[in-house]
Amino acid sequence: MTWMVTGGAGYIGAHVVRALIDANMSAVVVDDLSSGFERFVPHGVPFVNANILDTDALVQTMTENNVTGVIHVAGFKYAGVSVQRPLHTYTQNVTATVSLLDAMTQCTVEQIVFSSSAAVFGTPNVDLVTESTEKAPLSPYGESKLIGEWLLRDQAVATGLRHTSLRYFNVVGSGDPAVYDTSPHNLFPLVFEALVAGKTPRINGTDYPTPDGTNVRDYVHVADIAAAHVAAARRLEANDTIEAAYNLGSGDGLSVAEIMTAVATVTGIAFTPEIAPRRPGDPPRIVANGDLAARDLDWKMRYTAEDMVRSAWEARLRAENSSADSAISTDATHIGSAE
Repeated sequence: MTWMVTGGAGYIGAHVVRALIDANMSAVVVDDLSSGFERFVPHGVPFVNANILDTDALVQTMTENNVTGVIHVAGFKYAGVSVQRPLHTYTQNVTATVSLLDAMTQCTVEQIVFSSSAAVFGTPNVDLVTESTEKAPLSPYGESKLIGEWLLRDQAVATGLRHTSLRYFNVVGSGDPAVYDTSPHNLFPLVFEALVAGKTPRINGTDYPTPDGTNVRDYVHVADIAAAHVAAARRLEANDTIEAAYNLGSGDGLSVAEIMTAVATVTGIAFTPEIAPRRPGDPPRIVANGDLAARDLDWKMRYTAEDMVRSAWEARLRAENSSADSAISTDATHIGSAE
């Protein structure tokens, strides 16, 4: 039995692939490398460079690799940018999911774990988000993820597809120092790049009605997220009862100020964050209840704030050192050729 991981060369997808391998489950990766890296794919795992809009490529991959299930992580993931690029977002996240489901139907692949998002909730007016909290996405990205969940639901009615959607919040950290978050929009990379450049990280707003005045968010470790995908895949394989969707949240959350303190402690770089005005639309607190996932998917928070920061920082430094080594090697080769 083989699981096809779409987007398996990306930050989250590559961790899912590693978790599958650790669980002695076979995997094949499909990724167009628009935001992923082939070097993130573990050695020995089949890799297909294709966009999932290419239904024929998916059918061929499923057939050649005896695929029995899909973990669908691929997509355009930048919520803010999606407002400026709605057509691109819907094409990559909705049309492409239709293409994937079409290929699955052609190949009689009947189980899928879908990588959804907390963005389906928008800015909920509750202290603790549950699976039944009203869905009110505020961006084309959030809307596209909600439509993805609907596609799975409707396909299940039509074909008997077995499925679940995992909604996660702020994914951070690294479960393997060879894989790190490269997003230009996420908090950890933004803070790290500022420090590496000798700049001071910034906090947007310190006057929120929270204990320290800064936003509270659900930061969850990527290795825990990956493990939940594997647990969901196992549950589908075993034909166990499974919910249509699970929130992968901490139940508590961490403030931006707490993250900054952890960063200073882990990196050894003392700094006082710059204070900027609130960003429009930023809610004071978004934290999710993860009880259903804990019940069915062995979901738990296995890492402290400092653990999350440390793993991410070590992966970022390794990437920088690798780039430096590569540059030195390239220069040496060029000099040698010139001689």
